[in-house]
Amino acid sequence: MAAFLVPLGIIGAAVAVLCAVIAGIAIARGAGGLAGGAVGLWIPATVLSLTASFAHEWTPLIVAGAALVGMLVVGTVLRVIIGSAASRAALHPATAAAEITPISTASSAVSTATSHAPATVTPRVAASTSTGSVPALAS
Repeated sequence: MAAFLVPLGIIGAAVAVLCAVIAGIAIARGAGGLAGGAVGLWIPATVLSLTASFAHEWTPLIVAGAALVGMLVVGTVLRVIIGSAASRAALHPATAAAEITPISTASSAVSTATSHAPATVTPRVAASTSTGSVPALAS
């Protein structure tokens, strides 16, 4: 019996570790659905690794549990690091925009040199259509 249950438990632990790694990566990227799906598949794989315990071999179950806990911690830490880097970039949008699009002064010099008279701008009013309905008030 042990010749069948221990390899089955090891296979279950390997699948559980794979699901834990996918869950950690999904958490780091902020994909909640993928993380939930990976943890959802981790559960039956861990139950499969539990079959090795009938032969008094607890290593596959311990490895499967430790892999999920470890990857949840690693994924959360990476998510915090990624989030703080994104928030730092959001704090300085002017410097990021200046690095991406350089300002060209040659085109503005040409356009001011060719126009001799000031341009008159007439404002345009967009025609709006009315449906004639009155919004209902919430009671």
